[in-house]
Amino acid sequence: MHLLQLFILTGLSAITSAVPTAEAAKSMGFIGCSMAENVAQGYVAVQGQRMWGPYGTGGMVVQSWTNTNSASWKLFDQQVAKYGKPTAVWVQICIFTQGATFDEVKKLIGNARQHAAPNATVYITGQPLYDAGQTCPLAGANGPQSTDALAQQAAKDASLGVTYPGAFKLKPGEVQDGCHANTVGQQSLGKQAIAFWG
Repeated sequence: MHLLQLFILTGLSAITSAVPTAEAAKSMGFIGCSMAENVAQGYVAVQGQRMWGPYGTGGMVVQSWTNTNSASWKLFDQQVAKYGKPTAVWVQICIFTQGATFDEVKKLIGNARQHAAPNATVYITGQPLYDAGQTCPLAGANGPQSTDALAQQAAKDASLGVTYPGAFKLKPGEVQDGCHANTVGQQSLGKQAIAFWG
């Protein structure tokens, strides 16, 4: 009893109700393709805690996520079953050469909100950008730039309520096949993700 009174008198009991400054581990989900997986792989490698690790989204471009009942969203929901509904979601606009429309991007955002916790924060980016002269053949000559432009357009639309943290970037020595990050590139992307959202 004396010990309890001492805690109350000295204010040490307030320690138990302190709110941690870091976001809860695995409280942030993501959607995208293998480029998003590269970010997630690097994020885990550089000890990122907030966002999920990779979960098999290779090849899942925008059109894979426009139907909220798609196989892609079922995969996302398996992660939700493990970690709970995310309080933040990163939406990566990922394309093949056929591209994507702004209406499709809006569907992605709406579907992300449907699968996340109420009032979840939604971040949006395009695919990583490369140095001048390099292109990703899977996305087409200006594919990465078009995805970045769509992400910025979404962030400027106040009705969507999404945040554009900036563009991911890959340098020539960080790319293994013209598109995807090598091990060094993954770590670079992971550090960029930590700078964007912790």
